Amino acid sequence: MDADTDLADEEFDENSDFVTFDMAGERYAFPMQRVQEIIRMPAVVKVPLGPPSLEGLANLRGRVLPVVSLRTCCTMEQTEHDETTRVIVVDGGVPLGFVVDRVSSVISIDPQQVEPAESVQSTVNSDVLVGVIKSGEGEMTTVLDVDRLIGSQFTRLASQKAGARDSSAVARVPEENDADADLDDTLELVSFAVEGQEYALPIDQVQEIVQAPESVSHVPNAGSRVLGVIDLRGRLLPVVSMRRVFGLPVTPLEPQNRIVVVSIDGGVVGVVMDTVREVLRVPHQLVAPLPSVVAGEGRKTEVESVCRLEDGKRLVSVLSVNRMFDSPEVRNEIADYRQEDELDMVDERSDAADDGRGDEELFVVFRLDDEEYAVDVDAVQEIIRVPAALIRVPKSYDFVEGLVNLRGTVLPVVDLRTRLGLARTERDERQRIVVLIIGGVRTGFIVDSVAEVARVGRNVLEPAPELSAEQARVVSRVANLPEQQRMLLLVQVDQLLAAGQADQVTELCVTVPDEVLVGV
Repeated sequence: MDADTDLADEEFDENSDFVTFDMAGERYAFPMQRVQEIIRMPAVVKVPLGPPSLEGLANLRGRVLPVVSLRTCCTMEQTEHDETTRVIVVDGGVPLGFVVDRVSSVISIDPQQVEPAESVQSTVNSDVLVGVIKSGEGEMTTVLDVDRLIGSQFTRLASQKAGARDSSAVARVPEENDADADLDDTLELVSFAVEGQEYALPIDQVQEIVQAPESVSHVPNAGSRVLGVIDLRGRLLPVVSMRRVFGLPVTPLEPQNRIVVVSIDGGVVGVVMDTVREVLRVPHQLVAPLPSVVAGEGRKTEVESVCRLEDGKRLVSVLSVNRMFDSPEVRNEIADYRQEDELDMVDERSDAADDGRGDEELFVVFRLDDEEYAVDVDAVQEIIRVPAALIRVPKSYDFVEGLVNLRGTVLPVVDLRTRLGLARTERDERQRIVVLIIGGVRTGFIVDSVAEVARVGRNVLEPAPELSAEQARVVSRVANLPEQQRMLLLVQVDQLLAAGQADQVTELCVTVPDEVLVGV
C-alpha cells in the first residue's frame, strides 16, 4: 500500500500536467511527462505470438513502434478505428503507442483535485489506476498508470530500459556444420520460368531477387536485350529481358515477374523472369552436361547442364551467366547504362569481410497473410512446392502437417501459420515449403508464398521489441524499410520449434516405416 501511495505521489506533483483522452464514452488521462507525442493511427505490421492487445508494429520516423489497443488492455469492447482515433506514444522503457478513441486536451491540475484509486469505482480495473481528477463541473477524469498497463500486457517490455538493450543479445542463426556436411555433393540453384519452361541459375551467381517494378525507365537507342534501368537502393541497375535473350516476344511487366540480379565482369545486371519458382539443392549425380549433339548456335548455348528431377519427369536447364552475356555487343549495351558507382556492386560473397557480404545480409522473404517474414538465406536448404498429399501423423502437434518423401528422405512438414498462432488457410498454387534445419533435422515449413531473396543493409536491422517471451524468441529482429514502406519480421530459425517439439519431429523421421516412403 505504501508503494502505491509513493507511486501516486510521483504522478501528482505540484506541477501536474495530463493528456486527457476518451474511450467508450469515459475520460482518461496519462501524465504529460510520460507522453512523447500523439499521432494518427499508422499502418501496422501484425506480429505473431504477441499479447492480445498488440495491434502490430509501425514505423515512426525510422523507429519501430509497438502499437497496442488500450481498450484491450482495460478489458473494454473493441471498436473500429476512425478519423478521431489517435495513438499516444509513451515512454515505457522503449517507445510504446496506445490506441485511444479520441484525444481531448492537456490540463494542469492541483494535487488537491485528486482522489486515490481505492476510493472510487470505475469500469477500469483499479490495478491500472493512479487516481481520479475531479473538476469543478462535477466531471471526473481517470488517470491510468503507464507502468502497470505495460507490465500487465508486456512483462518483458516492462523490464527494459531505453537504450539499454545489449546488442550482443541479438541472436544469429547458428552454423549447422554437421547437417550441412553433405552440401559439397549438391548443386544449389534458383529456378525460374520463362514461357512455361523451367530454367535455373547457380545460387552463387545470384546476388538477390526483387519484385519487378510497374515500369522500367527506357533508354533511347537501347540495345536489343536491354529493357532500360531501374533504381535499386539509389543505384541504377540495367535490366535485361530473359525473353529477349531467348528470342521470345517481350510481355508487359506483371506483379508475378521477378528481377534476378546477377554478377558479371565489371558490375551487375538485372534479368527479368516470368516467375521465380524454387530454391533447389540437387545432388550432383542428377546433373548432367548438355549433350554435345544439341549444343549449338543461338538459344541452346546459354544452357550449361540439365537436372533430372522426379525420376526424370522434370527437367531443369541450368544456365550460365557468362554464356548469357558473353557477347561483346551485349556487354557494351549494359555498360552504357550503368553509373560509375555501380562498379562497386560486385558479388559480395567474394569479399574478404566477416561473412562475405560486407554491410549487408541476405534473406529469403516469404508471406503469411499480408505480412512479410524473412529468414537468413544460409538457413534455407531449398524451397519446394507443396505436394498434392502428405502422410498424416496421428498424435502429433497441431502444427505438424505431415510427412513427404524428399528424394528418398523423410521430410516432416509444419504449417507455419498454425505454429505462429495464425488461422489455417486452404492450399493453393502459390504456397511453398521452405526447408530449414531444426535441431539437425531438415524440416519443411509451409508458407503462403515466397516473395524474393532480398539484400538488406545491416544499418536497418534492429532488435524486435520483446512483447512476449515466445515472440521474442521466434521474431528476433526487424528490418525497418520506411522508404519502401515495408517492415520485414526476421524469424529465428532455431527457435521455430522448442526442444520437446524438435524431439518429436525427429522421432517422426526415424520411426516412419519404409513402405510409407514408397507411398508418398
